[in-house]
Amino acid sequence: MNKIQTPVAAVVVMACNRADYLERTIKSILKYQNAVASKFPLFVSQDGSDPQVRKKALSYDQLTHMQHLDSKLVQTERPGELIAYYKIARHYKWALDKLFHEYKFSRVIILEDDMEIAPDFFDYFEAAAALMEKDKTIMAVSSWNDNGQKQFVHDPEILYRSDFFPGLGWMLTKPTWNELSPKWPKAYWDDWLRLQENHKGRQFIRPEVCRTYNFGEHVDWKSKDLSYLMEDKYIKLFAEILKNAKPINGADAVLKASNVQGDVRVHYEDQPDFERIARQFGVFQEWKDGVPRTAYKGVVVFRYPPPRRVFLVGPKSFELLGIKSV
Repeated sequence: MNKIQTPVAAVVVMACNRADYLERTIKSILKYQNAVASKFPLFVSQDGSDPQVRKKALSYDQLTHMQHLDSKLVQTERPGELIAYYKIARHYKWALDKLFHEYKFSRVIILEDDMEIAPDFFDYFEAAAALMEKDKTIMAVSSWNDNGQKQFVHDPEILYRSDFFPGLGWMLTKPTWNELSPKWPKAYWDDWLRLQENHKGRQFIRPEVCRTYNFGEHVDWKSKDLSYLMEDKYIKLFAEILKNAKPINGADAVLKASNVQGDVRVHYEDQPDFERIARQFGVFQEWKDGVPRTAYKGVVVFRYPPPRRVFLVGPKSFELLGIKSV
């Protein structure tokens, strides 16, 4: 008897009016998806009626094309706002409702039409799906690191928890969508997901090395034990690594960090102080609802220079991590 394969997740590419970009993205996905097509069925969700995008999507028999035709007038809430942000939010809600409620998938991976995926993209998400089943404090898993430029990364096998939703190639589950769908915002859905009232203290898994551009690394995720990412273990592990990092103080953090052997930590006092230090290193300065981009318990970690880790540590981070004194 043939055992019916239960899909790990549907993969949907969100497209609008860039047929050339879409072709490049689809080719990148099919390169690695063909071998796991039954586990990761592929969809293109097209917003609007661009004939070239429709033609391109329909030219592939390895995927299902969905088309969102919405003629309702968009009312922006503030003068001068781009209508596109409202259209994008509508399209996301329509596509995710369809995949979760009509097609009845238990998980969906969302990609945009200007992404290429890494060779281990599908293995990564399969391993992450098992982790999400065990740990309900994980709201979504992303393939993206905002500070993932090559000068800030080193280890393709390391994953992190974060309080900041990264987006850009991410997976969520049906129960999470059932919670978000009824209150989905009119625009700026990604920033909306970064608000405490919506993520409710749940966290996001992100890699050190991005999985949404080709970098040639291929990790055997099936053989990796990801239990260190479970909330109870991770907080202790992260606290231990942070405690062992050497503190550096005062001005010229970059210069001092470069002259110290091993991992270092730099403490910041508030958002302006964080922005000043982040600017020196060249990493993201942005915050949303009190959380710096990529942060876990107020701590932003990156390599500088690789393989040394630099931890930018917030005023409450030690307390949140249960670190008494160092």
